[in-house]
Amino acid sequence: MTGKRPSPRRATVLAICVITLFVVWYKQLLSALSQTSRPATVITSHSNPRPDDSPPVDLSSARAPFISWPLRRLCTEQVESEVTVPGLVFLCDNNSGGPGNIRNYILTCVRYAIEAGATGLQIPRIRTRSTSDKADLFKEYQPLSYMFSEEHFRDAMGDACPHISLFPSDGEGGGLGAIPGMKAKAAREGLPLERMVRQITPKQFGGRRGGCDSRDPHRYTDRFGFAFREWTRDTVAELGLRPPSWENPMLVRLSWGVLWDWPVVRDGAEVAATFGGLLRIREDILELADRIVQSIKRLAASEAEGGSGDDDEAGKDRPGGRFLGIHLRTEEDALSQWPTYENQSKGYLLAAEKQRFRGGVAYLASGSEKETIRFGKDARVHLSLKVKSKYDLVRGQELEKLKSLSWDQQALVDFAVLLKSDYFLGVSPSSFSINVALKRHLQKEGLHTRPWKLGASDKRSWLVGQYSSYWDDWLFMFDGMWP
Repeated sequence: MTGKRPSPRRATVLAICVITLFVVWYKQLLSALSQTSRPATVITSHSNPRPDDSPPVDLSSARAPFISWPLRRLCTEQVESEVTVPGLVFLCDNNSGGPGNIRNYILTCVRYAIEAGATGLQIPRIRTRSTSDKADLFKEYQPLSYMFSEEHFRDAMGDACPHISLFPSDGEGGGLGAIPGMKAKAAREGLPLERMVRQITPKQFGGRRGGCDSRDPHRYTDRFGFAFREWTRDTVAELGLRPPSWENPMLVRLSWGVLWDWPVVRDGAEVAATFGGLLRIREDILELADRIVQSIKRLAASEAEGGSGDDDEAGKDRPGGRFLGIHLRTEEDALSQWPTYENQSKGYLLAAEKQRFRGGVAYLASGSEKETIRFGKDARVHLSLKVKSKYDLVRGQELEKLKSLSWDQQALVDFAVLLKSDYFLGVSPSSFSINVALKRHLQKEGLHTRPWKLGASDKRSWLVGQYSSYWDDWLFMFDGMWP
């Protein structure tokens, strides 16, 4: 038995329909493949970690605008999960050391505050070091503006985490009297304001660490918020206290040394790459750094052309040349187990030649005039490399301004200049060097699975150091450093 053969007209229509369906399906398939094969949002000099079509941002710049949506997403998740605690206020002032340490302590503390469910944050203060003994890190407090822009911090936090109220850190009781309910609470309990602050060690909340080294990053950050709030409820119940509220605020200060606690990639590449933007170096320091960069670029261009480059006015219209950035960490407070001058200088000169800076110009960041002169002589002898420090590159009022800054404020000038160098050489385990390298990584290499591959070069930076022991070589800093 045979079926009825379709008419030519009907067969033609059927064929057209089949072809049309195939074309539609094929286009949908190509679209789906293009979406799935497209890489996740990447930060480079040509792209931007934003869900819209905003212009690209160079996040390695010291003046990069704060990209708020990754942190806003994180804070929104906290609010929508209904885990915020009215009256819970964090104080992020138990910091010390140089810019790398101070910066990372504040950022880590803010991250813990968000996870805990804090609804208040005191504007961080900065602990200064002794002017006569650089290893003495625990002197008087200075406001956030000692290093960073308070206005920028307020604006950035207000944009990303509006549920967290910000309070001043100056005034009565170190600013504690400005926090709602604190004066009344102190009067009820008959205690001074500072005695009302509870100090905690975050690693005690979450789970047992299984015998790991105390310097290891916090392994239970996912459970920290839950465990901290549970501890708060238990403490309130056991001691018969009133629960936290804005009529009865609870103030929390983290113990010293938590600055490497938080594994930064745990929050995703976008947060890891942008969170550090909460802290922007103050503008007058950035202006000094800009002037130094202009000067050394002119000098580098002059050297490349065979000129002396010493007359700054004569070379003011000269286009910029390549310069090498170096951080020499051999000051009086450097630890004895860190790489020596010989190790650092040998590694730097070998890398400088490899990067084709023989006969060129280098900017040296160092807090020691003696060591700066020593390295300058070695670099000239071995590579005909002309080495300049920040003091060589400004004059007049700018030089006086530079000299008026403290040791750590001058280090911020170095930080901003090194971000602009064409290649950077530093040393691990200096938190300063690591911070510079991680931030520079955001310009061209973009976002990968982690901000920096341990012990490797990203074609913009390289760090001298040992990379065999996670703890003894301080490699845990690479996991806990916010770029």
